[in-house]
Amino acid sequence: MRASLFLLQTLGTSCLASVTDAALGYPQALVRRIGHPVIWIGGLIGRLDRRFNTSCRTQRQRRLAGFMAAGLIAAIPTAIAMVATRLIRRFLPHWLALPVTAVLASTLVAQRSLHDHVRAVEQAARESLPAARRAVSHIVGRDPEQLDEAGVLRAATETLAENFSDGIVAPLLWMAAGGLPGAVFYKSVNTADSMIGHRTPRHEAFGYAAARLDDLVNLPASRLSALWIILASLTLPGMRTRAALRIVWRDARAHRSPNAGWPEAAMAGALGIRLSGPRAYNGVQVAEPWVGDGTPTLRPDDLSRALALYRRACLIQTLMGLSALGLLARRLRGR
Repeated sequence: MRASLFLLQTLGTSCLASVTDAALGYPQALVRRIGHPVIWIGGLIGRLDRRFNTSCRTQRQRRLAGFMAAGLIAAIPTAIAMVATRLIRRFLPHWLALPVTAVLASTLVAQRSLHDHVRAVEQAARESLPAARRAVSHIVGRDPEQLDEAGVLRAATETLAENFSDGIVAPLLWMAAGGLPGAVFYKSVNTADSMIGHRTPRHEAFGYAAARLDDLVNLPASRLSALWIILASLTLPGMRTRAALRIVWRDARAHRSPNAGWPEAAMAGALGIRLSGPRAYNGVQVAEPWVGDGTPTLRPDDLSRALALYRRACLIQTLMGLSALGLLARRLRGR
């Protein structure tokens, strides 16, 4: 019974956080005034990186230090979130504790922010290539000056698909499992991977643990995000649901990432386009396999269709969460 009540609270937090973020997002005024939870987590990661990832250490020592740092990065913010949750439940009435927790948790979800950043690329692409390159530079790691219009639009579509998984589905899934602490745990791991989980001379050894842990915690959400995209394609005209299923089955595991390939393959198949493929990072050409069978020559309308698919997938996820919440509540009332 206690486990069911806990799940009822965490599911409620996840559903309300999803709706809150979709409606309001995280105001830029707050970012300027107090920062953002990811910025705070990033500050911790930066300190640990400077303290333990020093050039005087051997590669083996750096890797061992990276395991310790990954543990601290996951544990410290999660412990703070657990304390905050306990204080909220202790000092606020029950009817107020859940929405307050959900509002705090909504800061760890990026539905509105991701949509607005990708929409900015679409609008800029309709103006000029330099404007599109500037807009996409805010959301991708590759060199935008090496991209033509189709490359810019593919990069934005790939970011939309990948971040649907690790910026929306994953934090909400971990929130549904563990409440605010669960979401903070996930976001800490994911931020660590973004900052130090790179195969560079500085971080290949130190960031190994963070990268592998991020791969592990994203496994369920990446598969679930592909499912939401496929279901969303059923509800929109012009989408190719059968192709999405086929491309996911064929191409998802061939991607350089064990997780990003799933939502990218689902989106490429549903839209009838090709994603991934060769690209440049810091001036270095990287040969990557294509995902999908369609055209790689995207136009702004293709990115607009991708955004429509993304919005519908977000809606489906929220409705599924609310349905699960309703079923659990009904089951508890029947006891």
